[in-house]
Amino acid sequence: MINYQKLYGLIGLATKASKLVAGTDACIESIENKSVKLILIAQDASDRTKKLLKEKSKNFNVPIYEIGEIETLSKACGKVNKAVIGIKEKGFAESIKKILVGGEVIGKI
Repeated sequence: MINYQKLYGLIGLATKASKLVAGTDACIESIENKSVKLILIAQDASDRTKKLLKEKSKNFNVPIYEIGEIETLSKACGKVNKAVIGIKEKGFAESIKKILVGGEVIGKI
């Protein structure tokens, strides 16, 4: 079971540490620049956005997870109406992935 309080807390910390990018265009650019380690997309994001981000993430070997809703994801990162966020720092990405998969991260991110 996912601990959403801990997950959203880590997203908030990543924001304060300037290790997060928010928004579809910013995330796509960060994926292409290989500066993002993990992508989180809201479950209620548009199908077009989901498809685009999943294809980019697959092509550039960046893990992507669907979590929560746009409202909660936006609130966690202190932004308004953000359906997609990218984590730029490896430590934050590993910690978030660990929460999402419910255990220790195996392998590299």
